[in-house]
Amino acid sequence: MEQKFRLALLDMNAGKPNQGMRCIREIAHMFSDDFYIEEFDVRQHCEIPDTSFDVYISSGGPGNPLEGDGVWDKAWYELVDALWMHNKVHRYGKKHFFFVCHSFQMACNHFGLGSITRRKSTSFGIMPVHMTKFAYADPIFKGLPDPFYAVDSRDWQLVQPNLNVLARHGATILALEKIRTHVEYERAIMAVRFSKEFVGTQFHPEADVAGMKVHFSKEEIRKQVIENFGQAKYDSMMEHLEDPDKIDLTHRTILPTFIKKALEALHADQPVLI
Repeated sequence: MEQKFRLALLDMNAGKPNQGMRCIREIAHMFSDDFYIEEFDVRQHCEIPDTSFDVYISSGGPGNPLEGDGVWDKAWYELVDALWMHNKVHRYGKKHFFFVCHSFQMACNHFGLGSITRRKSTSFGIMPVHMTKFAYADPIFKGLPDPFYAVDSRDWQLVQPNLNVLARHGATILALEKIRTHVEYERAIMAVRFSKEFVGTQFHPEADVAGMKVHFSKEEIRKQVIENFGQAKYDSMMEHLEDPDKIDLTHRTILPTFIKKALEALHADQPVLI
């Protein structure tokens, strides 16, 4: 019987209703034959996994990514630092980490990769995401078209990359937000590979069509979206949900490939039993 590894899911939603954790959970359980999976409620109950897990996925969540209560956020940063240092000093048994949206912004700020600023208006909907030259060869992104489409829902953004810090860490920018010729604002950075094992996105790669349809078909949600963003935005989003080459492709590609590649690396580190 092959060894099973351990996968930690970090729920950063602070108890707020969301589709993200359901999607992340379902993707992770596609690999339940390979992993023991545990879930941690970070912001509500300060549940933080230890460093014995092999793969970590930290979700999106509400609020200002620059603020915490001094307890859960401190513990989260300490975990990130411990895993980063583990990978620096250990040749084998590397730890793999994926950061989604809120977690991505926290990690980028923590590593000093750029500025986290509040957007002039909320970015919301199914948006085109443009790949950089680094994404074309990236093991997670290379199966996607340019641009690909993803669910975006954020009031904050990573801008003004610190190229010196990126170079020092060996980090690369993988994707940028849609081109907006009608505004003068800087395009946000939508994905970063921090290292071979650490990667994150400012969008929601976990979002699935079924969940989005159910959520945005609810009358109160539909009214809320139309009131805040307009009928055209709502209609466009629902239309995009019908296209298998948009968020369904992203859902099937990014997080599943991250877990597959982590699993391949973990198996490659194991001694051969004869």
